[in-house]
Amino acid sequence: MQTVPHLIANKPITSLNTTLVFNPATGEQTGQVSSGGAAEIDAAVTAARAAFPGWAATPPAKRAKVMYEMRRLLEANKDRLARAISAEHGKTHTDALGEVARGQEVVEFACGIPHLLKGSFSKNVSSGVDCYDERQPLGVVAGITPFNFPIMVPLWMMPMALTCGNSFILKPSERDPSAPNLLYELWHEAGLPKGVLNIVHGGKDAVDAILDHPGIAAVSFVGSTPIASHVYTRGCAAGKRVQALGGAKNHLVILPDADLDQAADALMGAGYGSAGERCMAVSVAVPVGEKTADALVAKLKPRVAALKIGPASDATAEMGPLVTAAHRDKVSSYIDAGAAAGAELVVDGRGLKLQGYDNGFWLGGTLLDRVTQDMSVYKDEIFGPVLSVVRAETYEDAVGLINANTFANGTALFTRDGDAARDFAERIQVGMVGINVPIPVPVGTHSFGGWKSSAFGSHGVYGPEGVHFYTRLKTVTSRWSAGVRSGAQFHFTER
Repeated sequence: MQTVPHLIANKPITSLNTTLVFNPATGEQTGQVSSGGAAEIDAAVTAARAAFPGWAATPPAKRAKVMYEMRRLLEANKDRLARAISAEHGKTHTDALGEVARGQEVVEFACGIPHLLKGSFSKNVSSGVDCYDERQPLGVVAGITPFNFPIMVPLWMMPMALTCGNSFILKPSERDPSAPNLLYELWHEAGLPKGVLNIVHGGKDAVDAILDHPGIAAVSFVGSTPIASHVYTRGCAAGKRVQALGGAKNHLVILPDADLDQAADALMGAGYGSAGERCMAVSVAVPVGEKTADALVAKLKPRVAALKIGPASDATAEMGPLVTAAHRDKVSSYIDAGAAAGAELVVDGRGLKLQGYDNGFWLGGTLLDRVTQDMSVYKDEIFGPVLSVVRAETYEDAVGLINANTFANGTALFTRDGDAARDFAERIQVGMVGINVPIPVPVGTHSFGGWKSSAFGSHGVYGPEGVHFYTRLKTVTSRWSAGVRSGAQFHFTER
């Protein structure tokens, strides 16, 4: 049986400890992945440290050439990458292709690193004194990424960290490790020097080894809020720079003037795409007014019931399985709890079976109406194909509902009213906002980041924020006084 190895200094390394890897569509074990800890992390840090000086001294224009080649390779290998994603995650081939494309956007942005690293210069800030600043790499940095985007999320981190001159250690999810390893191969085909990038697989032992290792200067994390809090607290205590993105409970508000067909279609993609296993999924629909709510549910019910569910090999599939049997059962338990608490079960996705895929981790799309704020199906991040309808009497009630939530990753408003849209974007206390856009993930030229318990740390990922996170500012003040001596000074002088 295939064992997915660690990749350290361009060498595959296996560990005695392993974790099983499954195909979610069939439920079959397809391999196993090495599970590392402190020893493997230390070996990766040693390799990354050795490679860092040469890579940091490489001119940004030459580092950008690696990005240009990586962009070409991503395009040439997108089908191969998408198949690797689907085989271990379960998402449809089209969805996996979209994941690769969104990661590619960040590589494209990183191609402009010579411009992005430009500093400023001020001549004669005082007599014969000049001042300039520059951004320098941190050293060895690490990324800890989740199962739901095994290509895109690493590509949120790697291009920015690498083009800024750092060396990088990736700890991907052990649930779908093959795609990140394939990405590693492409980076080196693009011309990345030996040791600049390393991959260590594993669970909590590997994560804590990253957080504790004195040779790692910064850590980027994407995952659940409890783990994000752990990563941030422990990493900061060890003196590291940390950005940790956590969970979400994303709301989509539908005003009475909205195009309800457009809103219903948007909710289908945002709620059930990737089986709801994404931090920017919309899991709460908030129609304003009973008439709007009744009409919206009437439009959603047949759409959810007709959702085409199947394996990635089915080109017509709109949604695949969940990543593991345990996660499927956990999501099902939330549906149980919601129904027991009094929510109206409009469409029930439990118990779904697909002929020929009887052991797959399947769950159909589920729609719950008349959900209230005290229900666990509303309060918790379910991370599955469950859409809850929470009815709001007024627009102000909808705004208050969102602003009161502990999560603040993304939100959206569907309306034809420009005044309402402007007010919503201004007042809503959420990091990423969509207006008639259901999933407001910023493009690669901007930065991604939530608020409140959805994010820990002061920097978003990729875009301009990525440059700032992976570099530190140095300011140099210099005097060239043409041989004129002014004597010792014991106080600040006037300019």
